[in-house]
This record gives sequence, C-alpha cells and structure tokens, in this order.
Amino acid sequence: MADVTVLTEGLAMGESARWHDGRFWCSDWLAGEVLAITVDGADSGQREVVTRSTSFPFCFDWTSDNTMLVTSRAGLDRLDGDGLLRSHADLSPLSDYGWNEVVVHPSGAAYVNGINFDMMGADGMDFELGSKSGLIAVVTPDGACRIAADTVAFPNGMALTADGRTLLVAESFASRVSAFDVDDDHGLGNRRVWAEIEGGADGISLDAEGALWCAAQGGAVRIGAGGTVWQRVELDRPVFSVALGGPTGTTLFMVANEWNGVEQIGEGPRTGIVYMTEVEVPAA
Repeated sequence: MADVTVLTEGLAMGESARWHDGRFWCSDWLAGEVLAITVDGADSGQREVVTRSTSFPFCFDWTSDNTMLVTSRAGLDRLDGDGLLRSHADLSPLSDYGWNEVVVHPSGAAYVNGINFDMMGADGMDFELGSKSGLIAVVTPDGACRIAADTVAFPNGMALTADGRTLLVAESFASRVSAFDVDDDHGLGNRRVWAEIEGGADGISLDAEGALWCAAQGGAVRIGAGGTVWQRVELDRPVFSVALGGPTGTTLFMVANEWNGVEQIGEGPRTGIVYMTEVEVPAA
C-alpha cells in the first residue's frame, strides 16, 4: 500500500465521495456544500462549491446525460444549469424522515435510501430504535416512485455492478453489505448477505475485480464477496465514504471525520479530511 496523503481538510462533515469528470467530489453536510476538488497539478486541493443544499443529510450521483441528482429531506433534487437545486422527485409520501444515499442505474432509474427514523431527535439517541426500518426507494425514468426494499438496517453506501443487475447496499447497523438482484422493472429481489464487515459499513466503491472498498470505523477495507478482507487502510479517524478514481482509476479517496456521537454533530472544530492513497486494482 502506498503512502496516505491529504487532498483537503477543514470540512465540517464530509460525505458522498465521488469521482466525476476529472475531479474528486464530496458533500459537506454541515456546511451545506457540494464540492468539486482538483486532484492534479499546481491547483491540487483547490475546492469549488458547485451548489448548496439546506438538507441534512445529502448525497449525489449523476445520470447518463450528466444531470446531478441530490438527495433531500423531501426526496430527490436535480442541479439545474443556473446552479440551483430544484425538486426532481417527491418521496415524502414514502417516508417522513428524509433521504440519504443515491445511485443511478444505467437506465436512468435512481435508487435512494433513507434510515426512516429521526436520527437527530429523541429516537436517534438509541440507535436500536428503528434499526430495521430503513428503506430503499426507486425513482423510475418516467418519474414514478415506490419502495423497492424495506427493513434495511440503516442503509448507507450503495453501488451497482457494471451490468446494472445487482445493487449492493451497506447496512451500517448490521455491519454488512447486502446484495439485491435488479429486475427489468427496477424491482429488487433475491436479497442476500454479500459480506459481513467488522467495524461497521458506510460508503462503498466497486473495483474492476468485483471487490468493494468499504468505509469503516478504523479506516477503509477492501473486501470480496463472502467477506474476505484483501486490503486494509488504517487511519486516525472513522471513514464515512470512499471512491476509486483519479487519472488511472487507482486512487482511493477516503472522506474521514472524527465522530463523538450524534448528539455532538456540529460541535467543536472542523475535523473532516479527504485522504487518498494508490491501490493496484482500478475502479469498476
């Protein structure tokens, strides 16, 4: 494993690591910013605030026509040409508690997940309360919305295999990644445990050999189906999201933040850092 370096630091609470259009992207939940960060050359580490969100949490992905979709309290927003976010799909009838991660299928359908309980309120003080209530919704290309899976134990990072036939979902409360078959109508079935992960599971990123890099409490781990750990990067704080990218697809970006519990969110200094290191197997 090559050395770990810092791309940028001073984030309030970094999340949603992505590689897109030659730059690294992430969200800063507490600052309400979607950031694009230059990786190469003299401007490496330079941050651009692409848009702002008032939701918490908010993550994003892109459609095949390069439209950014961003999760929100009400469902799914899109980034329009004027740099503002506008409603793309109203998911509020499906849950009262907002939406977290999103991944876009090659067909244009978007899978959106939510924990489906109030993490910031009284319920959030006891993470076992509602731990089986998480949801995955699908927004089909025609704009229709429905629940595709439920009883997901705090759904977090998601990834689709290159053929679009399998959706992988990190279940943080269960410390595992689950797999679903994707049918022709974008439904999810044949649910199964893809891998158990020690130390929790948050953001995930697929590589070209079908292994997953997964954000965890002590850093990031590369795991295979069945749970074999192939590599591990140990860091000084929990990793919340990961992405493979860079010019050759072999840079592992890790968005990390100190974590002192939900009741301490927004308190103290900005501890968010984007670490990066080189790995052997490129992004899927």
